[in-house]
Amino acid sequence: MTRRLIYGVLFALVFVAAIPLVLVPIYAIPGVRPVSTLMLAEHFSFQPFDREWTPLSEISPVLVRSVMMSEDGQYCFHGGVDWDALGTVVDQAVNEGEAGRGASTIPMQTVKNLFLWNGRSFVRKALELPLALYADLVWRKNRTMEIYLNVAEWGDGIYGIGAASRFYFNRSPAQLTARQAALLAVALPSPRTRDPANPSRGLNRLANVVEARARAAGDYAGCIG
Repeated sequence: MTRRLIYGVLFALVFVAAIPLVLVPIYAIPGVRPVSTLMLAEHFSFQPFDREWTPLSEISPVLVRSVMMSEDGQYCFHGGVDWDALGTVVDQAVNEGEAGRGASTIPMQTVKNLFLWNGRSFVRKALELPLALYADLVWRKNRTMEIYLNVAEWGDGIYGIGAASRFYFNRSPAQLTARQAALLAVALPSPRTRDPANPSRGLNRLANVVEARARAAGDYAGCIG
């Protein structure tokens, strides 16, 4: 019985590990529209949620630049993981004795949204790393950004930039202004407590920084054509 249980657990672990290995190449196909684990949880718990898929070509470039400058300034230059930033966070965690914050690249956040769970832990972060490297190897930068912007959570039951831009600003992603794009970008780290349509003073300050960085992005956003 014990041996059968062990085999069953090992089989389950191999099966779960194989899911992203199979799905990442499938998600590279332009017509495929992935959903996140949070969306699946909402669906199977009969909770309402809003998501409308928006192709990257129909999203304002200033929104793309704003998200890049807010979430992952080295997006065009790393291979899925920003090792320098990650090393800094690990050093801080060791010195301070607690889990580090930050250093999650857009590929890491994308695979987390698609295959893993929310919450801070070293276990989840360790799983993110190989998945992000694998995804960055298979997906073009444009495709990764398109998937991320369409599965990211932007509020309670609000997923993807299409639903977010209409909910907060009553306009399509292609019509977003530089200010609106910056506010949406800085809301991503805490989507259930930050309201882009009614920003706090602190959120406005963050948006000022991101708006300026997006305006000066230049070659930093060159991988998104």
